[in-house]
Amino acid sequence: MTARALFANIDLHLVRVLQTVIAERSVSRAALKLGSTQPQVSAQLRRLRALTGDALLVRAGTGLVPTDAALTLLPAAERLLREADTLFGAPRLGRAFEPASSTQEMHIAASDYLDPSFLPTLVQRLRRLAPGLRLTLHPLSADSDYRAKLASGQVDVVVGNWLKPPEELHLGRLMADEVVCLVGDDHPAVRQPASWTAARYLQADHVAPTPLHPGAQGVIDDDLARQGLTRRIAVRCAHFSLVPPMLAGSGLVLTTGRLFCLRQVGRWPVRVVPCPLLFPPMNYYQLWHDRTHASAAQRWLREQIRATARALVDGPQAAETVPSQEAVA
Repeated sequence: MTARALFANIDLHLVRVLQTVIAERSVSRAALKLGSTQPQVSAQLRRLRALTGDALLVRAGTGLVPTDAALTLLPAAERLLREADTLFGAPRLGRAFEPASSTQEMHIAASDYLDPSFLPTLVQRLRRLAPGLRLTLHPLSADSDYRAKLASGQVDVVVGNWLKPPEELHLGRLMADEVVCLVGDDHPAVRQPASWTAARYLQADHVAPTPLHPGAQGVIDDDLARQGLTRRIAVRCAHFSLVPPMLAGSGLVLTTGRLFCLRQVGRWPVRVVPCPLLFPPMNYYQLWHDRTHASAAQRWLREQIRATARALVDGPQAAETVPSQEAVA
């Protein structure tokens, strides 16, 4: 019999029978443990003897003992069953997940302009609930093809804001934020609020995040384009957290969500001012691929992301009561 034909005759249950018969040293006890019958186990034992070329169990007095060959096979059988459980078991298939004991590795790609405290708060929450979890945070930039990384499993969840999220991905809405402007406290919009008109806004020098993919403009400029308007972007910055210190004395204007802007007041000489143009709320989402949609571990991770975002808007108590609400795009 060739190796290929030999392998075709082996099934996982046969490996479990091998492990159980050797461990129990009794066909009847093995049958009871396997939920089978003694004749069925005896037949499977004969198949195993034919495959291994060894008797596996031999008579010793009134009982049975494993042969040396059987004892050699036992560790390999146990290892194979453990690996099969990892591959096909409940945690892998999404039927069970225990965060307190999990040592899984998870990957989140996120922009840094939702709220400066979002990622730190999320990490603190995950560390409290799943201390053994290994977490990698990835930036979102023009160089990161988040769609491909979600599809390949390099990233589990992407958090950011899009005017129109990709249709092939699942999405969960996290929050909506009012669009405002952040400027240095010496800016004309602060000193002369009445002069801060739509025309002045469009004529001002703006700082904006680097687009998330080549050819993109960003949600603010996409919306301006829909209105037939453009603004002058004087500075593009890949690191959003570096923008607030740039504003004082530079005349630059940052247009983004109120949550991010409010976190900067008091840390830097900046002020929040209304945007003289009407923009729709800035909507933040988490996106994930169909490959992880049914995973209990990934569902749990998405619930923690949503609870953390909710707490930023409604207060810490909201993080403990927020229900799971996943929408599919």
